[in-house]
Amino acid sequence: MDIVVSVKQHPLPGETIHGSEPMYSPGGKGANQAVAAAKSGIKVKMAGAVGTDGHGRDLMASLDGYGVDTGSVAGKEGSSGLAFITVDEAGENCIILSPGANGKMYPEELEQVWPAIEGCSAVLLQNEIPLKTTLAAMKEAAKRGQRVYFNPAPAVELPENAYAAIHCLILNETEADTLLGGRLTAEEGDETAAEIRSARTLVEAGVQSVVLTLGAKGAIYADKSGEMIRVKAFAVEAVDTTAAGDTFIGAFAAMRESGETVENSLRFASAAAALTVTKSGAQQSIPVKEEVELFLEGRSFLLT
Repeated sequence: MDIVVSVKQHPLPGETIHGSEPMYSPGGKGANQAVAAAKSGIKVKMAGAVGTDGHGRDLMASLDGYGVDTGSVAGKEGSSGLAFITVDEAGENCIILSPGANGKMYPEELEQVWPAIEGCSAVLLQNEIPLKTTLAAMKEAAKRGQRVYFNPAPAVELPENAYAAIHCLILNETEADTLLGGRLTAEEGDETAAEIRSARTLVEAGVQSVVLTLGAKGAIYADKSGEMIRVKAFAVEAVDTTAAGDTFIGAFAAMRESGETVENSLRFASAAAALTVTKSGAQQSIPVKEEVELFLEGRSFLLT
C-alpha cells in the first residue's frame, strides 16, 4: 500500500516540512507491473503475499478489480507491504519501502505457485520478496521454459550464475550501477556512451536482452544478437512519477508476450509510462490499452 504525501520540495536531513493529506493507493512493484500488463490486454496471474491487516484486503480488491488472477496470493500474519512516498512540485518522488508480508514469501512456498501458472508463457519478477525466493523462481521458470523478465528493484548485486536464466532484464540507471558494482562511470561529455556500455555489459553477463530505462531520456535495448535500439521518451507534463517505471515494465512484457516487435513494444511501453505520470497514484494512474493507442495516434516515435 502506497501512503503518498505531496510536498513543495523533499526535506533535507533533519528538516521538518508540511505536506498534504495522505493518499492511500494500492501499489507494490509486482502488483503495479501485473496491473500494467493486464491493462495492456493480456491474461495475468499474481503470486505473492499480503498481510492480515486492512491494507491486505484493499490490495487484493484492487488487483481483482483490474482483472488480475489473485489465486496464488498468500495471506501472512501481520502487516502488508507499505511504501511511504513523498511527491514534490516537479512530480519527482522519494520512496521508503517496508516489506511486510512480502518479506515472508519463502522459496518453499513456490511449490504451490507452479501448478497455478503452468500455462503462462513468462514470469515477471522483482526484488520486493527475499532474493533467495526470486532466484529460486527465476531458475525454476527458466527450467520450465517460461521466459523470465526481471526488474531488480530494490537493487542488489546478483550472483553471476543468475544472469543466464533471465530472458529480459529491465532496469534503470541506478539499478544498473548496483548490478555492475559501480564499475562503469561516464566520462565528461560521454554520458550516452556510458549508458550503452552498461547495457552491453549486462548482456555480456549472460542475459538474453536488456532494457535500460533512462527516465525523460528514453530507453536503450540491447540483446545477444548485437541489436541495439535507443528510443526517446514522450514529453508530457508530469504530475506524479509513481509507478511510471512499473508501467513501462508491465506494458513492455505484455507487448512482447503478445508477439509484438521490440520497437513496437518499446513505443507502447513508453507511451503507457508517459500517460501514467500525468495522473496521481499508482495502479489507478496506469492507462488501459485503448488509452495508449489513442495517445500514440499521430505521434512520432523517435529512434536514435
